[in-house]
Formats: sequence, C-alpha cells, structure tokens
Amino acid sequence: MKNLSDLRKDACSIFEAGLKAADPVQAIKRHLRSQDSALEVHGRAYEPSAFDGIYVVGAGKAAGKMAEAIEKLLGDRLRGGIVNVKYGHAVPLQIVTINQAGHPLPDEAGIRGTKEIMELLRQTGEKDLVLCLISGGGSALLPCPARGLTLEDKQAATKVLLECGATIREINAVRKHISEVKGGKLARLAYPSSVVSLVLSDVIGDDLENIASGPTVPDRSTFDDCLAILRRYGVEDKIPVTVRAFLERGARGEVEETPKAGDPIFQRVQNVIVGSNVEAVQAAETRAEQLGYHSLVLSSFIEGETKEVAKVHAAIAREILSTGHPLQRPACVVSGGETTVTVRGQGLGGRNQEFALATALAIDGLERVVVLSGGTDGTDGPTDAAGAIADGATVRRAKEIGLDVDRALKENDSYRLFKRLGDLLITGPTFTNVMDLHIMLVG
Repeated sequence: MKNLSDLRKDACSIFEAGLKAADPVQAIKRHLRSQDSALEVHGRAYEPSAFDGIYVVGAGKAAGKMAEAIEKLLGDRLRGGIVNVKYGHAVPLQIVTINQAGHPLPDEAGIRGTKEIMELLRQTGEKDLVLCLISGGGSALLPCPARGLTLEDKQAATKVLLECGATIREINAVRKHISEVKGGKLARLAYPSSVVSLVLSDVIGDDLENIASGPTVPDRSTFDDCLAILRRYGVEDKIPVTVRAFLERGARGEVEETPKAGDPIFQRVQNVIVGSNVEAVQAAETRAEQLGYHSLVLSSFIEGETKEVAKVHAAIAREILSTGHPLQRPACVVSGGETTVTVRGQGLGGRNQEFALATALAIDGLERVVVLSGGTDGTDGPTDAAGAIADGATVRRAKEIGLDVDRALKENDSYRLFKRLGDLLITGPTFTNVMDLHIMLVG
C-alpha cells in the first residue's frame, strides 16, 4: 500500500510525463517533415526552391524551442527571422533572432521585437514563405498598440481584465481590437506571402482564433463585443479612458475592424495545431496506469472559477473513497484546461496554487488523497512556481505553524502559504505551454 509520500512522488512523476508530451521540438517534428526536397506540413507540400526566401517569425513561451526545431530541419534554407519569448526562455539559435520580452504584461522590449517582425513581413513578397510560430503567451509577447494608444494603456487594460475574472477569450477579444498585429492582422502584414502558422495551443478546445489572439486567423469578435465584455464585468470605468474611447470609435465604424473570414489575405495561410493540452492529459493518464492506478481523464476542457472547480474535484475524491465510483482505488483523476481567479485580496499566487489550496480545504482530514495542480509553462501567475501540491493533511500542517488557510484563500495568498509548507511546485522554464494539469490521487 502506498503511503502519502509515495502518492506525492507519483503525482510529480505523472505531471512530468504530461510536460514531456508537450515538448515543442517533438511537436514540430510530428507535423513538419522534409521529404526529398519538399517541406511537408500536415499533408501539404511546399517546395523550397519555389520560394525566394523562407523566414521565421513568432511569439510565445515555446517560440524559441519551436524555432530551434525549424533551424535543425531547414538549416541554411532559412533566410532569417525573429521570435519574441518571455524573459528567461531564450535558447541558442544560429539564424533566427531571439527577443526576450515581458509576460503577462507587455513591455517596451515586446513592442520593439514586434515592430521588427512587422518590418520583416512588410519586406516579404509573393514568392516568400513565412513560418509563423505561435504558442501560449503570444498575446502579451506580440504587443503593438493600435494608433493613438500607448503601451501603458495596453498594460492597464490587460491588468484589469486579468483581475476581474474575464475568460481568456474575452481578454483576447479586447487585445485584438487594440493591437496592430492580433486578430488576423499579422496575416494582413504578410500578404501576399505564403504563411504556415504552427501553433502550440494553450486554449480550451484549441480554438485557433484565441491562441495568442489569433494573429494569422480570421476574427469573429467585434468592437461591440469588446464593449459588452467591459459592461459584463463592470470595468468600464477601470479601463483607461483612451482604450474605451478607441473601442467606442470602432463600434461606430470609425476604426477598421479586424479581418474576417473570407478576406483574401487568408487564402495563402495554413494554420496547424502542433500540440495541445490533450496530449499532455493523455500522457499523464498513461503514466498513472504504469504506476498502478486506475485512471480517468475527467476533461481537457476544464474552466470556470478556480475555487469552484477545485470543490468539484474534491467531491470526486470523496466519492471514490465512499463508493468506489467512478474509479476503484488506487485511483488517478486527470484533468486539464485553464481556470480563472477573481482577485479580491492582496496576496501572491496563481490559479494552480489557488486550485491546490481550495482543494486542500475541501479534502481536509481525508487520508491518502493528494492533489497536484501545475501550469505546463512552469509559471503560475506572477510567481516562480508552476503550481503546488496538497493533501488531506495540508490544513492541519498549516495550522501547526500558525497559518490560516481560509484567510490565505480569501486573500489570494496561496504562494506564501505553500512556500512555508515546502509544497510549491518549482520547475523553472519548461519552454512549452499547453495550459494546466490537475492530478488527483486517491490511495
């Protein structure tokens, strides 16, 4: 019979298996092949000799590793390129330039790199091929405010939307409309070049339109939608006046809309999902079975308020203990997706640490129940942790050293509590990003 220490080690091993399955280099290799002289991308062939030049652009936490894979595949057939990555996510490249920038809030370095990408695309023509590498974090790492707006405007608007509980789709709708490159506008800049966009998904359902705010994808959202989002969360007065005024001008037809389906600029664009949360979840399930657990993938579409989603997971653990449903013990329930935290306190943490803390309260006192929640990008909120691990004894252990778990949850202060307990999940940069993994073990 496995003890609590064994369960904790197994949870970490299962999480690591999920990370390995999301490796961006392997993702590129699965979907890009150099067959004879042609480059084959997801069933479509591109003959390098038919192009004057092949270029690489992109943005995201995994963009550096993706560019590394492209360099190894194409070598000196590449003419050049530039990708924006998060600080600390650079990798050594020979041809493509790496530009490190701010995430989750965009900064001047991101704008500088984005303008260099825009200038490169303006110089490409009909006989050029552009490989666009997109991964999670691309929205913040590909910033170029619309005319009349500043970086500070975008930073303030992003911060308000992140903290009000808006979904990633809603946040991205606004980002697209106050940007020069998002929402299909990067494809507009590249036209009439051929564009192959290789996408590592960090969005539920792998909706191309919302991954990194869809820079090479038709946009369905409108300026009217953006204004409705601000009203829905009651943040009209918290968003910078300049941003709200810009969105209102767009709703009146005074600013050009994002490009929509049917626009000729998309005729020469191929968008391909090369990796997603599904692979990570399935690999975690397989590893759990190898370790002797009866396993179940609950869903890779998990979203909603973090505390409430955590309570549902805890309820499943109690059901397994009580009735043996939906799994016999030892059991492993795996889920993936991305929850949201409505920030009301002044603490430090992220959605995965908050998930672990909320679950800890709901499983308090249960023996041999462990939950691990981690972001596959290695960063949870504005912290150096990927997430945290908790069990039925977490609340008791916290009380023994004078920590108030209820208060920590109310103050959104999960990081400091788990740091005191030594239960933070620290991975460092993983160079990938396919949302989050939740692993719950019942021994």
